[in-house]
Amino acid sequence: MSDTLYRAASHAVVIGGSMAGMLAAAALADLVGSVELIDAHELPDGPEPRTGVPQAVHIHMLQTGGIEAIEELLPGSTDLLLAAGAHRIPVTTNMIVYSPEGWYRRWTRATHSLITASRDLTDSIIRRQILKHPRISARPHTKAVGLLGNSNHITGVRVRSADGTETLLRADLVIDASGRASRTPQWLTDLGIASPAEDRIDSGLVYASRFYRAPVPTRNWPVVAVQADPSLPRPANAGGILPVEGDRWHVSVMGAPGGQPTSQSEDFEPFARSLRHPIIADLVKAAEPLSDVKVTHSTVNRRLYYERLSPWPDGLVVLGDSAATFNPLYGQGMSVAAQGALALREVLSRGLNAGFARRAQRAIGRRIDTAWTLAVGTDIHFPTTTGQRPGLMDRMLRRYVSRLSHAATGSFKAATSLTDVLALQASPLSLVAPGSLLTAITGPLRSPLDRPQLTANERLLLESLEEAPLWVMR
Repeated sequence: MSDTLYRAASHAVVIGGSMAGMLAAAALADLVGSVELIDAHELPDGPEPRTGVPQAVHIHMLQTGGIEAIEELLPGSTDLLLAAGAHRIPVTTNMIVYSPEGWYRRWTRATHSLITASRDLTDSIIRRQILKHPRISARPHTKAVGLLGNSNHITGVRVRSADGTETLLRADLVIDASGRASRTPQWLTDLGIASPAEDRIDSGLVYASRFYRAPVPTRNWPVVAVQADPSLPRPANAGGILPVEGDRWHVSVMGAPGGQPTSQSEDFEPFARSLRHPIIADLVKAAEPLSDVKVTHSTVNRRLYYERLSPWPDGLVVLGDSAATFNPLYGQGMSVAAQGALALREVLSRGLNAGFARRAQRAIGRRIDTAWTLAVGTDIHFPTTTGQRPGLMDRMLRRYVSRLSHAATGSFKAATSLTDVLALQASPLSLVAPGSLLTAITGPLRSPLDRPQLTANERLLLESLEEAPLWVMR
């Protein structure tokens, strides 16, 4: 079959209807004849919880790199999210962050943006656009149970419906975006292909989260974060508050073994008060709880190196959580999935021909690299972490990044160097470029802050509360 005919006749199947699967379908829709999206669960019509996304109860954000990738795949998505109540947060202008090196300044010059919203809302905005595309069809309540084809070429997927009926779905391209429970390693083994190399780095952090009715207007309200300090002689803990739709705060706290949060409502505020600063506890004390506390232990960094397998069968691509999962502490998962889907589209635009799948897998792997380096490069320094311990070079790099972070508390240039990487807009290697090295050596250009930096309006709002926090007082 010629390449031209192969492209014209192509049909793709996407396994998984979460963020990665929807964006993969968007990447394919205008480049193949038709896309069929299958999911083991129901696909809700609106911003409702979807079975199979347990991490949805915890805080989520889209980094700049993810926002731009989604806009490339689905133009207008940002406007739709904002119209539905999501918040655009200028970095670092609207962020109150207590790092291990001190309070970051809120520079008036924003370099990047975050989008904050509940995961249910974000999913629903993306899903609604995908499912109205004329070339995309959805098959809910359908589970993928095996691949069709052989070690050289995947030709489809075997699926099972809710009543137990099995069907063979033929396809020129199969995308596994089924998430953490992906069966692809076993399916490859069944086809005589070796399982991919795997890394698992687990800090042991446990997450507890709940929604609150904010005591102040949330429009233009900042993100609040107290970061973990691996150097402290106690179990690491951290926390964050994100403004989300409906004048709500989504609040998550995290703790390592020996100091983990519980699912008991009465424990939530006291745990937040055990963080390195009481800002989160004081804010939630003034807010109205709207939900129970939800807990998850699934914070492991796990990467499957599909891009290293040789041979790799034509017709199969793996992306999203199926390829790599990250400690949600760093807010990278959705953005990496979006960048992976965009990489898939860029490779597919050059033709669905021999070797396409291998090229696409390598391109997706490159998009994973930055987020993986960031997450693992931090988590290995927690004493509770299993799977990898820091070596001499890791410790030296940690000291250098800490010095750069210290400079960022009073240097816009240092802060920009860090946020470029955190926003998934630059490689971690940029942190050791000559300009960044000089900035780290020079250090902060302004004296350190001894308390959270508030705007005049934020200070007035907080002072008006029945019990204004002590750190707010002038």
